[in-house]
Amino acid sequence: MDHDFQQIEWDAATIEDCQQLVRLAVREDLERQQDWTTLALVAPDRVGAADIVSRQAGFVAGIQAIAVTIDEMGGQLTFEARVADGDQVSAMTTLGRLSGQVRDLLTCERIILNILGRMMGVATLAAQYVERVAGTPARIYDTRKTTPGWRRLEKFAVRCGGARNHRLGLYDAVLIKDNHLAQFARPGEPAGDAAARAVRQAREFLREFAAVDKLASAGIVEIEVDTLEQLAAVLPERPEIVLLDNMQLQQLRAGVAMRNALAPGVELEASGGVNLETVRGIAKSGVDRISVGGITHAAKSLDVGLDWHV
Repeated sequence: MDHDFQQIEWDAATIEDCQQLVRLAVREDLERQQDWTTLALVAPDRVGAADIVSRQAGFVAGIQAIAVTIDEMGGQLTFEARVADGDQVSAMTTLGRLSGQVRDLLTCERIILNILGRMMGVATLAAQYVERVAGTPARIYDTRKTTPGWRRLEKFAVRCGGARNHRLGLYDAVLIKDNHLAQFARPGEPAGDAAARAVRQAREFLREFAAVDKLASAGIVEIEVDTLEQLAAVLPERPEIVLLDNMQLQQLRAGVAMRNALAPGVELEASGGVNLETVRGIAKSGVDRISVGGITHAAKSLDVGLDWHV
C-alpha cells in the first residue's frame, strides 16, 4: 500500500504563491504609499541589524519565504539563516539575522514575521499530531481546509512538521464525497450500490478521457463512506483509498478487519472528530491515514519577534 498524493516542496510554484501573498500584504500595509513613521524618524543612510527570534518552542517553516519577501519588496537587506525549514527549536531561538537599510528593515518587519509565524504555527501543530500517533501504522495528512491563497505555503508548513499532504486541489485526484453521491445516486438506489457504481464510473472516465495523465497524483480514486455497508460495497471495486467519515472507534476497527479480508491493497483513511485528544485512539484502530482539517484551519501562529542587534 501507500497510494500517496503529490507532496509540496519549496519550488517555483510555492515561491510564486509566496510572491502573490507578499504583494497583497504590501498593499495592506502601505496602500501604494509609504511607511510614514519610518520616513519621519529614520535617516535614509542608517544601517543596522536585527535577529528574528522564536519566542516559543516549535518547528521552523517559512525561512525560505524571508528572501522572497525581501526581494518582492525591493529591500536593501540581507538575511543570514541560523536554522532550516523543518528544524525543531526551543523558545528564544534566533532563527536568523536581517541586516541592511534600517528603513527597509522596519517596513518589511511585520510582513516577514506574519508569514513566518503563521507557517511555524502550522508546522508545530502538525508535529504534535505526528507525535501523538508515533508507533502506530497511521500517517497524518492535511486537507483542503486552508486559508484562501495560502494553500501551498500552509501545506509546505505541514510537511515541515512531519505530516503529509492530502490532495492539493480539485484537479489533483478523484475524491468522491457524500455530496457527489447525493447528486449521483438514482432514485431508490441503495447507498452502497451508488458508491460502488461511482467508483466504476470514475475509473471509466479516467480511462476514456486519459485524464489520468493530467492528474498530479497518478490517477488516485478515493471515495468517502459513512457506513460499513458502503465500505463493503466499494471494496471490491478497489479504489486506492476509502475515507471512513465520522466513524466511531468500533466501526473503524471493524472497517479495518473488513478491508484486510476483502481488499488488503486498499488504504483506509479516517476523518472527522479528529483532535489531539482523539487522534491516538483513531490511529490504533489500524487505519493507514488520518486527515485533520484542524492542522491548518485551527493552527495558532507562533510568536516570532525582531530583536535589534547591538
